[in-house]
Amino acid sequence: MRIAVTGTHGSGKTTLIDDFIAAHPGYEHEQEPYWALAQQGTPFADAATSADLEEQLEQSCTMILASASSPDIVYDRCPLDFIAYLEVVGAQEVFEWTPSGRLLGRIERALATLGLVVFLPLSRPDEIDATIEFPWLRSKVDARLKSIIRDDELGLLEGGPHILELRGTRGGRVARLGTVVTG
Repeated sequence: MRIAVTGTHGSGKTTLIDDFIAAHPGYEHEQEPYWALAQQGTPFADAATSADLEEQLEQSCTMILASASSPDIVYDRCPLDFIAYLEVVGAQEVFEWTPSGRLLGRIERALATLGLVVFLPLSRPDEIDATIEFPWLRSKVDARLKSIIRDDELGLLEGGPHILELRGTRGGRVARLGTVVTG
């Protein structure tokens, strides 16, 4: 099954992916678009900018579409993440960001190749012990992702991947995901 794990920064995405792959070694882990671009030498600003996020959104679509024939893969982030970040950062930069045209088509095609999107919403109390950068951004992106995923107000999920919202302990999350994947 083709899986993408989505959530704001510091929600446990990479930890869940690592734990899942340890329990299901037949799956491949596709790194976060930020790291793929950084390895290619792409420079990024110190804080989130719409230009950097648009580049990561394009990279996310490219990575997902390029591996469309790979059946057992887990992506660290998907276009939904970047849409949420772009909407929040766009508002900070005083403009409204909305996907359209060719980009919207790429986003729809990429999401259509996925079988499952796993959403990790933030919990209260926070399950992450480390200090998180940009807590205001983290909170706003989490709220925006909840709206995008739960309400599908952009119409990107209709007929697309199943959505699994995971909460709970580290072990509980990976066990639930394993149960869903193995049926």
